[in-house]
Amino acid sequence: MGLRITVLVGIFALLYGALGFRMYDLQLRQGEALSAKAASIHELAGKLTPKRGSVYFTDKDGGRIPAGINKDYPSIYAIPKEVTDPQGAAGILAGITGKNESELVKILSKEDDPYEPLVKKATDEQVALLKKYDLKGIYIGDEPARFYLLGRIASHLVGFTSIVDDAFGLGAGQYGVESQYNKELTGRPGKTRGDRLLIKPKNGEDIYLTIDRNIQVQAESILSRLISQYGAVGGTVIVMEPKTGKVLAMLSKPDFDPNSYGHYEINTFLNPSVQSVYEPGSIFKVITMSAGIDSGKITPDTTFVDPGSLTLNGKTIRNWDLKAYGKVTMTNVIEKSINTGAAFAERTTGHNIFHDYLVKFGFKESTGIDLPGEIVGSLRPLEEDVRDINYATASYGQGVSLTPIRLITAVAAIANGGVLMRPYTNAESQPKVVRRVISEETSRKVIGMMVSAVDKAQIARIPGYNVAGKTGTGFVPNFSTGGYTDEVINTYIGFAPAYDPQFIILIRLDKPAGGPLAGLTVVPAFRELAEFIINYYSIPPDNL
Repeated sequence: MGLRITVLVGIFALLYGALGFRMYDLQLRQGEALSAKAASIHELAGKLTPKRGSVYFTDKDGGRIPAGINKDYPSIYAIPKEVTDPQGAAGILAGITGKNESELVKILSKEDDPYEPLVKKATDEQVALLKKYDLKGIYIGDEPARFYLLGRIASHLVGFTSIVDDAFGLGAGQYGVESQYNKELTGRPGKTRGDRLLIKPKNGEDIYLTIDRNIQVQAESILSRLISQYGAVGGTVIVMEPKTGKVLAMLSKPDFDPNSYGHYEINTFLNPSVQSVYEPGSIFKVITMSAGIDSGKITPDTTFVDPGSLTLNGKTIRNWDLKAYGKVTMTNVIEKSINTGAAFAERTTGHNIFHDYLVKFGFKESTGIDLPGEIVGSLRPLEEDVRDINYATASYGQGVSLTPIRLITAVAAIANGGVLMRPYTNAESQPKVVRRVISEETSRKVIGMMVSAVDKAQIARIPGYNVAGKTGTGFVPNFSTGGYTDEVINTYIGFAPAYDPQFIILIRLDKPAGGPLAGLTVVPAFRELAEFIINYYSIPPDNL
């Protein structure tokens, strides 16, 4: 009996010893490899990768419309250690994926490699072809990637998320809101130590934009038709609230589809609203009048005699229609868009005072809008070549340059009782006053001049409403030879109801064929969009 017990104890001792050796082998000798494998499994299971936040538009009732979300797409990946014929598999995969065959051979030949991504967002055709071959070690799975439900709508403003060349994640935000708020949208990845999950990932935040989907879509439709009708190369529309700086719509064309951004040239992704400058033309006359009236140098009723042309520093400027209007008021200058009248207003105000007001209106600084890459225009001709002719041409918007967002923000200050606001696109932001640029009294006088211009021209009039607006036809500079080309950029900025504005619209048309005047192109487009917004918001009439 004692012998049997001794034998059994010996057997169990041997078994425990063997088990202990196995545990030692697993924990010490193979621990590093197993920990690495466990970490890989955590990552492959998505336990470390945070979910990217979504981007939403809004509507007038506070409804949230998804613009950029995460969506599972088919993906093709390899487990190289399971691939028995790297050369043969690479030959087939090269035809399916479009990747280099020799590079695929290197990838598929990696021993003990548990995972290699081959194609993210695989097409249905690629998936179908792969299924025909049933390659050992090559698999089809699902991986999350960015999807933009509205396609091209507001593509410059939204931007896109790049596909990174690694096993996990949704890539980094590129351009637009996706770039501006990339940190918030991305969240924080988790952390592991060996096979233990130490820190759970923190999902990214959702971003809610001030963009009203309904206004945005209407503006997109109007601009597309306008470009087609006049054979223009592109255009821009911005809609804002003058009292807050809230951007309700922003778009430019040509645009792009963020779901297939790889098919476009890089310069297509730049947002012209904030990343391109131009000479605005006669819209600038309302800035010139604001400076003159606010400084007390002129009034809306100040008169001058227009001879039709003005020669300064050996150069002659003329009115757009080559007419001489004789004795006119400053209000008439805005109504008829008289170049010589604007030059008179600037000269009477004085170069230094005029320049100081341009600085107050923000023409030497960015607007601070929450979008990436905003650039600043130039007042260089007024500062480096101080001649009367340069100030005269600047008075009607030639020779100085600015971005569309800066221009609409400056005119919005006139609409907003003289107070300049910071434009913004994040609905969680609060309105921010930059500074007062003109008095409330001056604001009301200039608005009255702009209303008179609309009433006299008729094209932008909306029955029952006071509408304030101003056209601009700016010639495109010739950067090769100096001077200007025959090509133009047409712009119109208007707001309504004029004395209690609920919205302000900028419409720009780039290089329409034949160089037509803004009154024929962008002004009717403004009226159409303004009428839509008035009906959409149910804004009551103010001029019955």
